[in-house]
Amino acid sequence: MNWIDFLQKQGARHDMQDFGDLTGELESARTSTIIVPLTDLGVIAVAGEDSVGFLNNLLTNDIKALGKDSACLGGLCNPKGRLLASMLIWPEEHGLRLALSADLLATVQKKLAMYVLRSKVQLTDASEQDLLLGLSGPEAAPALASLGVAFKADRTLGRFAGGTSIPLGGDRYLLAIAAESAEKTWLKLATIARPAGIAAWHWLEIVAGIPRVTAATQEEFVPQMVNYELVGGLSFSKGCYPGQEIVARSQYLGKIKRRMYRVRLDGAGSELTPGAALYSAVTEDQPCGTIVQAAPSPLGGMEALAVLPSNCFEAGDVHLGSRHGPALRFLPLPYDSAPQDR
Repeated sequence: MNWIDFLQKQGARHDMQDFGDLTGELESARTSTIIVPLTDLGVIAVAGEDSVGFLNNLLTNDIKALGKDSACLGGLCNPKGRLLASMLIWPEEHGLRLALSADLLATVQKKLAMYVLRSKVQLTDASEQDLLLGLSGPEAAPALASLGVAFKADRTLGRFAGGTSIPLGGDRYLLAIAAESAEKTWLKLATIARPAGIAAWHWLEIVAGIPRVTAATQEEFVPQMVNYELVGGLSFSKGCYPGQEIVARSQYLGKIKRRMYRVRLDGAGSELTPGAALYSAVTEDQPCGTIVQAAPSPLGGMEALAVLPSNCFEAGDVHLGSRHGPALRFLPLPYDSAPQDR
C-alpha cells in the first residue's frame, strides 16, 4: 500500500490507468519515453535447487536453456493445451521470477504447488518485494544508464543496485525493483521519462503483438492461437509439459485455424475489453473470435489483440458484439506472418 500511496501522490489515479492525462500519456508512449508502474502484474518467486527443472517440466518454453543473464516468455497450460497463464521468466539469485497477470497469481501459484511433491522448490508471492516498472522509448537507454545499467546490444539482463532490467524488444524494458528502492528509482527515472499509467503500457504491448492472458481469457487459447511460437514463448524441442501433446499435434498434424491479429475500433461509444466476443458474416450469428487485450489508442478509438479464424481475417469482416455491431479494422503486427493493413 505504501507504493500505491506514493504513486497516487505522484499523480496516478486510483486504478493506475493514467496520471491524469491519458491522451498526452498515450502520445508520449508513441513518440517519446515513458515510465509506468505495472501494478496489474504480480510476481511469483521460484526458489530451490530444483527450480529450473521443476519449471521446465511445466512451462511451454525451455527453461533449462535460459541463461543467467537472459529472460523468456512462457506459459502454463491445462491438460487440454489451453493457457492458464502467460508470463515473463527471468533468473534472480537463488531461483527464478515469473511475472504474470495479478488476477491469476493466486490460481497459478496454487496450480504450480500441486506439482512440487518432493522437489526442492519453494513458491512465494513476491509481488510486494519485487515491484515492476515498464520503461519504453528512445531515452530508455539513458534512463537505465542513470541507474548504473550499461547498454547491451545483445538484449541481456541489466543488474543495478536494487533491481534488474529485462529487455523486451525495441526500446521496451521491464524493471524489477526491490520495494525499498522503488521510490528512489521512480523519482530518478521520472526526470528522464514521463510517468504514465498502465493503459499506455497495454497499448505498447498490443503494438508489439505480445499477448497477456488474464482471468477473462484463462483457458481460452492454445499457445499458437496467440502467436506464442512467433514471439519466443513456445519450444518444440524440449520435453513434455501439461498439454504438450495437444500443442505439438496442433503444430505438426493440423493447420492452426485461429491466429492473433491486431485490430482497431474507430470512434466513440463502444469499448473493447478482454474476453469480448467478435462476430463475422462468415460465421453468421455464432461468435467467431475473442479479444485478448485492449487499450485506448493515441490516434483515438481503441486497439486490441484478437484471436480469430483465418477465414474471418481473410474476409476482412469482423464486428464487436454481433455481426451488425461496430466494425473492426486490421492493423499490422511487427513479426513474420503478420497481417497487413486492410
